[in-house]
Amino acid sequence: MDSVVSDAAAFGVPPLVDTDGPVQPWQTDPTRAPVATKIVVAGGFGVGKTTLVTAVSEITPLQTEALMTEASEETDDLTATPGKLTTTVAMDFGRITLDDDLVLYLFGTPGQQRFWFMWDDLVRGAIGAVVLADTRRLKDCWPALDYFESCGLPYVVAVNHFDGSELFEADDVREALTIPAHIPVMIMDARRRISAIETLLSLVGHALDETPE
Repeated sequence: MDSVVSDAAAFGVPPLVDTDGPVQPWQTDPTRAPVATKIVVAGGFGVGKTTLVTAVSEITPLQTEALMTEASEETDDLTATPGKLTTTVAMDFGRITLDDDLVLYLFGTPGQQRFWFMWDDLVRGAIGAVVLADTRRLKDCWPALDYFESCGLPYVVAVNHFDGSELFEADDVREALTIPAHIPVMIMDARRRISAIETLLSLVGHALDETPE
């Protein structure tokens, strides 16, 4: 749990003091240095990763959104998200301070398969991951689940409930995805800050249980 964000400058991470966001006590008082942890937000294309990071970040989030073009029509399925006009091509970055002594740095991964080569760099140093799922296309989160299972990184599954989609219980999603009993599965709304924070807290608690040292 003592992991820190490394190589932040290489990822273009904004400075710790952001004039667009609230100034935290630890930013002006070196004696109150918090525990800094890195969390990855992953999942399929258009599942709400950018929305979650934007909703929860206390600073202006760093985004790498690009307009969708005709060139992506053969690779990006927009059936469930017909109004989506942009996509993340590198990463999202945000920050949230919890209880004055815990800072979470959030890194959202790109969802399309052609950008998966970046995942190894984005995940390096993270304490855990949130895997977002959409019940209309659960299979899209399988690659992320397989990735974190294979690398041994603690993760939780957060079902992002979209307007107009059928609402399922967490146990139903767990069974459909064959998620082990010890891994938290929750229903959330990536647009709501409190819902996103609850998801992050669940991950932090799970990461502590999995790697208490």
